[in-house]
Amino acid sequence: MQAAAPPLKIKPSTARRIALVSALTAAAVAFIWLYAARRDFFDLRIYVSALRWWADGHPLYDYAQPDRVQGELYFTYPPFAALLLRPFAAVPIGVTIGFFCVFTVAAVAVASWWLTAPVADRRGVPRWLLAGLLFPVVLAVEPTRETYFFGQINMVLVLLILADFCFASPRKWFWAGAGVGLATAIKLFPGIFILYFLVTRRWREAAVSALAAAVATLLAAAVAPHDSWQFWTDSLFSTERVGRTDYTGNQSLQGLLARLVAPSEPSKAWWLLLVVAVTAVGMWRAARAFRAGDDLSGVTLTGLVGALVSPITWPHHVFWFLPAVVVLVDSGRRRDLALAGGTLAVAIYGVNTFIDWGVAPDPTRTVGDFLLRNLYVLAALVLVALLPARRPDHGLDTLRNGQT
Repeated sequence: MQAAAPPLKIKPSTARRIALVSALTAAAVAFIWLYAARRDFFDLRIYVSALRWWADGHPLYDYAQPDRVQGELYFTYPPFAALLLRPFAAVPIGVTIGFFCVFTVAAVAVASWWLTAPVADRRGVPRWLLAGLLFPVVLAVEPTRETYFFGQINMVLVLLILADFCFASPRKWFWAGAGVGLATAIKLFPGIFILYFLVTRRWREAAVSALAAAVATLLAAAVAPHDSWQFWTDSLFSTERVGRTDYTGNQSLQGLLARLVAPSEPSKAWWLLLVVAVTAVGMWRAARAFRAGDDLSGVTLTGLVGALVSPITWPHHVFWFLPAVVVLVDSGRRRDLALAGGTLAVAIYGVNTFIDWGVAPDPTRTVGDFLLRNLYVLAALVLVALLPARRPDHGLDTLRNGQT
């Protein structure tokens, strides 16, 4: 008779760690359940409606849905994104919602692992522990809450971008850069990371990114030539399709300017001046961080610059507060820990969850109003100026030396 296997024993320290991670995750879920704004997967429903309109033979970019805040809402992504999403036109909306929910939570878990693995390896801490501590934090912040409840595709883009910097590049993978390229073909915002490859003189990765974006775009053009032509020659330049720039949800430099003068239009000259200045300073600091051995800091700075200079930046676009918190906490300096706490507080409170800003295009009239309506813009500007570059043994590039 075979002897029974001995019972599995868990060390007390491991049990406490599991309990801590479980408690934090439960607290994050409870917080989301009680306080997160319910969006009823509003954006995802628009995507599916537009795709079904397209599947019925109508021009994709002619689809319009009335909205009390924005006027009319459209399908605004490039044709390659439409090509990837097209299968969801053929399944019930409940199946699509379920798929996006599961994918978003899984993507948060993968991103948490990738961001914390180098820190865990260097500090001799189990990878699952640091990833488990970051996971509920990422779940709780407004960028993720808005991604989840709007049914947004932002975490797809985050994974593609982080795959290049946290997985492919440290291992010298030949196709490093393809993730950024595909993300750029899905949504133009990630193109800022091709610029990051260029300023850090990673010419091959920049070329692979550009090639991947071009191939994906040409593939979409071959499948849907009329819609591709309409997007690249007309719809792309119709900025009103994306939304009102003055709406508080738009946390970009243009949004800040628009709220100062609403209902008038902000000065394009001032906006361009700010865009050039922020891009120059931010990418200079990102390049310096890379040269100092901290690629994660450089990637984070690039993401924050992209959020600031984009004409429209919704809260779900600003995932880059989370890598900033990892960099700041890992730095360990008192100033950086305070900045991490402030960044986390801003990201958890958010700009839309607890305040209804209404519909009318009202200007910011008081200092308090200005601060609340531009929380993400101001926090991103502070991080672009102050995010540190950790020592080489602190950075993402520890993996470049063969650490796995």
